[in-house]
Order: sequence, then C-alpha cells, then structure tokens
Amino acid sequence: MAQTKPEAPVVDIHTHMYPPEYVSILSSRDTIPLVRTFPSSPDPRLILLEAELPALERALQDPSAPLPGRPLTKHFTSLPHKLAFMSHHAISISVLSLANPWLDFLSPAEAGPIASQINTSFESMCATTNTTTTTNPTQQQQPQKLFFFGTLPLTAPTPTLLSSITHLTTLPHCRGIILGTSGLGAGLDDPSLLPLFAALADANLPIFLHPHYGLPPSVFGPQSARGDYGHVLPLALGFPMETTIAVARMYLVGVFDAVPGLRLIIAHAGGTLPFLAGRIESCVVHDLKLGGGAGKERRTVWEVLREQVYLDAVVYSEVGVRAAVEAAGGADRLMFGTDHPFFPPVDGDAEGEWESVRWNVTAVEKALGKGSREAEMVLGGNAVRVLRLVEE
Repeated sequence: MAQTKPEAPVVDIHTHMYPPEYVSILSSRDTIPLVRTFPSSPDPRLILLEAELPALERALQDPSAPLPGRPLTKHFTSLPHKLAFMSHHAISISVLSLANPWLDFLSPAEAGPIASQINTSFESMCATTNTTTTTNPTQQQQPQKLFFFGTLPLTAPTPTLLSSITHLTTLPHCRGIILGTSGLGAGLDDPSLLPLFAALADANLPIFLHPHYGLPPSVFGPQSARGDYGHVLPLALGFPMETTIAVARMYLVGVFDAVPGLRLIIAHAGGTLPFLAGRIESCVVHDLKLGGGAGKERRTVWEVLREQVYLDAVVYSEVGVRAAVEAAGGADRLMFGTDHPFFPPVDGDAEGEWESVRWNVTAVEKALGKGSREAEMVLGGNAVRVLRLVEE
C-alpha cells in the first residue's frame, strides 16, 4: 500500500496573548496603559495612547459616549479561544508572544519580578497544552503545540535584564524574546543594549522585533488626528516605517557586526525593508563609505538581511511575499504568521474564518506555488527548523 505524504505543519509565529496576570496589572493602574470596564461593553477596554484619554474621561462621565481604546475580547486573553482559532485554521503550532505595551511602563523595581511571572505563565500555558493535546476531530491536522517568545523587563537594571534572559533559558518552551523598537527607551542603536544582544545570541534566543510606538501623529495630518481615517495610516504605514527605521539604526551603528550571532525575526515582512534596502545601501555608500566614514568596512544591508535576519509573512499580498523572499535571499528565511487576535473578521464572527488569515495563506501560495516545497517551508518548515519547535 502506498504511503501518503504526512501533512506539513502550519506554524504561526506571530500570534499574541494577554495572560490574566497581565490584564490584572493593567486593571490596577491609574495612568496609561490601563484597562477599564464599562457597563455598555461586554469586554474590558485597553487604553494605550494619550490621545485616548479625553474619550476615556467622557465615557466615565457619560454612559452613552463612545468607548475608548481596544476591546479585550476572549481572543486576547483565553487559551481555549486561541486553541479553537488554531483548530479552525488548521494551525499545528503557535509561538505566543505578549502584545504591546509589553512591560515598558513598569518601574525598575517591579519589572524583574513581573517579567518572571508573565514568562512563567506563558510556560505553564505551553506545557499544559502540549501535555493534554487538543485536536479538532472534524479536521485532519497534527496535534496542537504551543511555544512562546519571552518578555524582558526593559526598565530594570542591566543585571536584572541579564538574569531574566538566564531565566528564559530554563523554560523549556521559550524560543526567543519579543522586543519593541524603543529598546531601553533610546532606540535599538543604543550602545547600552549591546550586552543584552550578546546575551541573547549566546543563549540562542532570537529577537522577534515588533513595532508599537509609531510615528509622530503630526505625520498623518489633521484629518487623521480627528479620526477621519481610523487607524489606517498608523497601522498600515506607521508600523512598517517604525520597524524599518529601527533596523536601519541598528545597522548603521554596527550592531550586527558587533554581535554576529544575533538573529532577528522582523514582524510584518520587515516593514518596508524589502523595498528600501537598496536605497539604504546607496545612501550608506555615498554618505559613509565614499566619505571615509564609519561605514567604510561595514557589510552591506543585503548581507545582513541574508545572514542575520528572518522575516515573518504577515504582509497580506502575493507582491509583498515575493519582495520579502527576494530581499531575504530565499523562501527559507520567511515564517508564516496570523497577527491573531488583531484584524478580526469584518463580519463580526470571531469564531469563524478570519479573512486576514486567509489573505496571508493565499499570498504565500500564490507567490510560491500552492503545495510547493517553498510554500511549505514558509507556512511551517522554516519555523520548526529555526526555532527548534520540538519539545526537548
């Protein structure tokens, strides 16, 4: 009897959760970021931005006023909802990560213990799920497994930060860390980050680099400030540019040469790096190398992208996937993601199919060929290999 080819795993490396402990911390706060409940809303609301404070004040005084912030539905906080989402979309393995604002708002004294608590909570979720495997009997798919990217106490002193990395290496399901673009507060070209980057490289913990802080609101104009454009400009343009600027600053200051073992997985297909890497390289050559400046002996942007960088495939289009593959040097350097629980279904049925997931799967299949080896690599094989997604 001929043996059928085993179904290739689908791995989601860009999928977020807010554990209950984290929501409790935000609920106890009086300044942003914070979580508040309202009688008119079935879900708590997460308020992150200064611009949301006037709406918060109005909603607290007038129950009929529009609610501020983002609803924290069960898809943000519930492990059963995460597993149900995975089953519905035939995802075999997810690598969870805390979503913004991470732990950047904590005081130096409390950051270390809370980071330990949050990371231990993620480890517990992964260990429990991987022991009591859940499958959807109506679909042919591999057992579900969870891993996670840890969260660092970036406001804590350096010894506490390094101790946190050591703690992450003891958690069997940790496969890296998630990091925002501000680093310790001064950006990712901050020399104070070098010991942290070196420790992560030594621990074989890649960085999942994710935007959060955005570009100045003035960039998007008065209509955007009034809310005429919703969040289209900050999310569609601000996040990718924020990421691109952060990585370019790392490159220009020489982080990748100083820590050759450092590995980055950049969210949203690298922001605009696939399109702008050539322009960055041209400017480096003409402004730094030809001028005899600090860029004289630096590796090219292309070399760094193809030696120390991976991109996720959360780009929603065939054109974007093709550009990311070309920039990264091959399909072996892209990894699939969903960005769950953001971008929920427009029809409001969060328990059904999420069109944002379908767009990302279709983009990979159209760019690389449905069922092709390259598509299978992006949809799961690369993540299994790079992130060691087998239990040790």
